[in-house]
Amino acid sequence: MARRIWTIVVAAGSGSRFGRPKQFELVAGRRVLDHAVATAARNSDGVVVVVPATMLAQHGSVEGAAAVVAGGASRSESVRCGLAAVPDDVEVVLVHDAARPLASDELFRRVAQAVGSAAAVVPVVAVVDTIRDRSGGVVDRDRLAAVQTPQGFDARLLRAAHASGPEATDDATLVEAAGGTVALVDGERTNLKITEPGDLATVERSLGGQSELGGQSELGGQSEGASMQLRVGNGFDVHRFSDDPDRPLVLGGVRFDGERGLHGHSDADVVAHAVAEAVLGAAGLGDLGSHFPDTDERWRGADSLRLLAEVIRLVAEQGWSVGNVDCSVIAEAPKMAPRRAEMESALTAIVGGPVTIKGRRAEGIGGLGRREGIAALATALLTGTRSSACGDARDDQEAGGDVGHEEVRP
Repeated sequence: MARRIWTIVVAAGSGSRFGRPKQFELVAGRRVLDHAVATAARNSDGVVVVVPATMLAQHGSVEGAAAVVAGGASRSESVRCGLAAVPDDVEVVLVHDAARPLASDELFRRVAQAVGSAAAVVPVVAVVDTIRDRSGGVVDRDRLAAVQTPQGFDARLLRAAHASGPEATDDATLVEAAGGTVALVDGERTNLKITEPGDLATVERSLGGQSELGGQSELGGQSEGASMQLRVGNGFDVHRFSDDPDRPLVLGGVRFDGERGLHGHSDADVVAHAVAEAVLGAAGLGDLGSHFPDTDERWRGADSLRLLAEVIRLVAEQGWSVGNVDCSVIAEAPKMAPRRAEMESALTAIVGGPVTIKGRRAEGIGGLGRREGIAALATALLTGTRSSACGDARDDQEAGGDVGHEEVRP
């Protein structure tokens, strides 16, 4: 009888070297993740996709996946989250990185077929460059091999290797540490792992699609009916300080203990609101108040990062993803610099593209200078591959953000 094979596609990374979660970038008209899942689905009885916990609402549906689950703080923890969604009677589990969208059907089959002769099967390619040890001397490259995914495993042994919650950069290392044998099979030179932004163009050419900004394909000519579009939006929000001494101050999803809170229907996170306004404006989807009015009790005290995640979901439904957001916060206090990295990290995890924060003082001018409140300005860049045959009325709207202060807002 044929063995049941399931694949875990790990897409829970933050993309620190890339600058944003690369698995959600568009390439050849689809997300990087979608290309990886499509190949896995053709060669598996089921696919589990693991995405960042903060992005589960936005990316909770993936075509071809039997389940989409939230990942953990490390790669090994994310694999365990995916493994928990694999049925108990599955005999072979493949683990594949979403950042490798070019792995072939043949490679998936080669790895799966070899499971049984060993507890773990790893595709590798020979190291062709001269390798030097940083402490001096040349390393014998004939003894080295570059590891790829998908990696294949006896499901029972993989579960046992993960049972105690160990950590490693790949799962074969865990199985080997638990006493399992590891077999090596031929990988593919074309099975590129996207690590830096320039890798996207290489993958695009390999898939026969457009260049990153909608230029010609490697075969020549424009990709039929689709082009990469850019949209820019501006966002503005301002909140006065609250008279409630117990009201916390939240900026960019980060709580500033010991500081006066801001007055508002939600948590009054002026930074998250400005970012959301910029994203909505770029997509031509109105303003934050029209989606989350302060007349709706559902949003009283709401976490503004949750509102921002919903905004990102809405723009994703229209075919847009965030390239980046830049935000300036105007406040006499508190200082932004000590908490800037925390705010940028929290917002980037939700938005899916890099968010930068800058603190500015009003130099004593006006209400902001008199420490009556805090304001924020944001600019967002959206990218999307839009089909000319499937456009809607929003494509004809001007993509400017709403820079006026709305009375109805969260």
